[in-house]
Amino acid sequence: MSNDIGTRPGPRGHLAGIAMAAAVLALTSVAAQPADDIKAPTGYRNWFHVNTMIIDKGSPLFESLGGMHNVHVNSVGEAALKKGGPYPDRTVFVTDLHEFSIADGSYVMGKLKGIAVMVKDAKKYAATGGWGFQVFAGDPKKPIVADAVKQCFECHAPQKNQDYVYSTYIP
Repeated sequence: MSNDIGTRPGPRGHLAGIAMAAAVLALTSVAAQPADDIKAPTGYRNWFHVNTMIIDKGSPLFESLGGMHNVHVNSVGEAALKKGGPYPDRTVFVTDLHEFSIADGSYVMGKLKGIAVMVKDAKKYAATGGWGFQVFAGDPKKPIVADAVKQCFECHAPQKNQDYVYSTYIP
């Protein structure tokens, strides 16, 4: 989940990386307890902003992923982002998903819908390419990822050559 920003995702780029997490956000009514203790970090909006992406009604992904996605990376991962990976342990990506409106031709960020978090720990998360994943629906205390392999990693697996990260740096 993560997406999570000075980078530009491809057409399937960052969207595919959080597609499963957002679909779970839209379809899950009961929050599952995280098996890996990933918490929604505080202060991430002061981290390096990788990019912002808007999925509007023109996208087939609007129902599950519609909104304004802001991707941030912590200082541990910023240098690796700029080099194109690989990412060191303790790298964290956060993607916050917001509602949006359009006023006078401008997209305006609205209410927070959820937060997707990716945490690098090669040993702890070896089964998912070294990354732990969690998504928090609205309230950052409500984790919803119960199976990181199916809900997150399957979408990130095609990005193995980029250390499973969709976001890329654009100077």
